[in-house]
Amino acid sequence: MLGTTLSALKPRGGPLDFLLSEAGRIILGKDHEIRQAVACLLAGGHLLIEDLPGVGKTTLAHALARLLGLEFSRIQFTSDLLPADITGVSIYERDQGSFRFLPGPVFSQVLLADEINRATPKTQSALLEAMEEQQVTVEGETRALPKPFFVIATQNPAHQIGTFPLPESQLDRFLMRIELGYPDRLAERALLTAGGQRDKADQLSAVLDASEIPGLQAEVRKVHAAEPLIDYVQALTEASRHVASFQHGLSPRAGLALLSAARAWAWLDGRSMVLPDDVQEVLPAVARHRLRSVQGSGMARAEDIASLIRSVAIP
Repeated sequence: MLGTTLSALKPRGGPLDFLLSEAGRIILGKDHEIRQAVACLLAGGHLLIEDLPGVGKTTLAHALARLLGLEFSRIQFTSDLLPADITGVSIYERDQGSFRFLPGPVFSQVLLADEINRATPKTQSALLEAMEEQQVTVEGETRALPKPFFVIATQNPAHQIGTFPLPESQLDRFLMRIELGYPDRLAERALLTAGGQRDKADQLSAVLDASEIPGLQAEVRKVHAAEPLIDYVQALTEASRHVASFQHGLSPRAGLALLSAARAWAWLDGRSMVLPDDVQEVLPAVARHRLRSVQGSGMARAEDIASLIRSVAIP
């Protein structure tokens, strides 16, 4: 067990609990999905939200950025968007006799890539280096991105008109993929009565300072994963490679992502060690977009992930 005490790790009653509560007042009836998004940030990953237009994807991203005290920028992905529209461009200043770099919206702490699958694959790929290395290379010069750097991408279902499916290399950059879904009846009634929640998101105040987030992410990395727990994660990734309904199994990097997300989930629960329950809780969000179903080119079905969990014994 780590020397870090449970009380030092426990967020209950602190700013993160307040953050979850405040976000829940904006995205009604989606406490579990909000917690998934916060866990993704604490694990140092990027988040993909796939769902129908109009269910609150953009509002969730905006609310989290406000509550976390992070610089926020948004890119509306369209078919005519160019890579330079994301990374930036150099312009020649005649008076100075030199070029000056104008940074693009990727130079922010939270980047909302809205409807990312409406852009062409070439434009989508402009985010690959940024998401993996936290830097961008423009015209031969590498420039570091702000820290923390958190991408929240939204995409519409692939069957909708005007979408370009994300390649596997791009999908793998996202630590977690979640869906919001329709609100329940009570939540939808509250939305209709209030006339929407977007204005309330604009009025949110930060409950954290951006400088605090790297420290929280460091605490999450210290959450203990015992050898049997690591055995369990490895057993799940190995078992996924032998499931007939998957075109291929989970990679070693997916196993690392699963362990990172499970650590964040345990930390949000106020625990200093990871339990198998944490792994099972985050597995669908970590694994589904990394696994392809043999029934067409779509991602793995939820029932296949549930079957995978049942097939592996808990140590």
